[in-house]
Amino acid sequence: MEWRCERRICGLHAVVFYFLMEMENEHSVTQQNQRSKYDCLLFDLDDTLYPLNSGLAKATVQNIKDYMLEKLGTEPSKTDELKSLLYSNYGTTVAGLRAVGYDIDYEEYYSFVHGKLPYENLKPDPILRNLLLSLPYRKLIFTNSDKVHTIKALDRLGLEDCFEGIICFDTLNPIHSSTVSDHKDDIEFVGSRSTNLNPKSGVKSSEIFDIIEHFAQPDPSSILPETPIICKPSEHAIELALLLANLNPQRTLFFDDSVRNIQAAKRVGLHTVLVGSSHRVKGADYAIESIHNLKEAVPELREADIKEPVACPGTAKHAVETTVIA
Repeated sequence: MEWRCERRICGLHAVVFYFLMEMENEHSVTQQNQRSKYDCLLFDLDDTLYPLNSGLAKATVQNIKDYMLEKLGTEPSKTDELKSLLYSNYGTTVAGLRAVGYDIDYEEYYSFVHGKLPYENLKPDPILRNLLLSLPYRKLIFTNSDKVHTIKALDRLGLEDCFEGIICFDTLNPIHSSTVSDHKDDIEFVGSRSTNLNPKSGVKSSEIFDIIEHFAQPDPSSILPETPIICKPSEHAIELALLLANLNPQRTLFFDDSVRNIQAAKRVGLHTVLVGSSHRVKGADYAIESIHNLKEAVPELREADIKEPVACPGTAKHAVETTVIA
């Protein structure tokens, strides 16, 4: 009798065991089927992680014009038009200045342009901080701004430890090798290497290409000179950033306030979110008025929501610049 009872109990245990194993297998399959659509969230900084009305963009524009007047000697009556043409044709004013022949000291330029910005207008954003920490993805900054400005802005926002790394002007346009990696906690992305891409030549051009005169012609015959600076919205810049961070564009969600940056990223294959507008333009998969609305606008991010914040990927106080150039 006892032997039969033991057999029944053992049989019951076996049934329960196999039932639990089957449940575990189904759970594993379900997890695989429900794998998130994204591996990484890639964020622009300026006017994306903080609003346009902060005043930093307006101050930056004025500082750039002051730099052109004071340091380059551009004609006051042509400064606005010159800046507009350079920005619209090259992505950033500094990229345009280098293209048309100005010998720019990058460190001096960014020190002048960003040195007097009203950073006090940027306040800690605990809502955005908690939002970012709640998202279980790799998170990176991809900005045309320099490293000093980027870290200062993230500090003011209270987001300095929310990102795995920073891809910025210094990353894609190192002046010399020591610029690429001078921090022991810098991240080395898989498969990348240190090299000098487009260092400042140090040679002053004999003449400046007149881009205003170029576009004043009814049918310009000359071709615009190329810039040695790598920056958004260049598809090459975006592809290089993906290579540095070892990212699959089809599994990367890119946030930017610039329509042309969004459209360039879409051509490269990224999923895109236009920030600062509720109107979804061509090239944007989603459009949000504020970065705080990202979960409401992107269904996959709502579905990936978790109760507890995700620990930051590193213990360093600051998000660090990517150390290597490929």
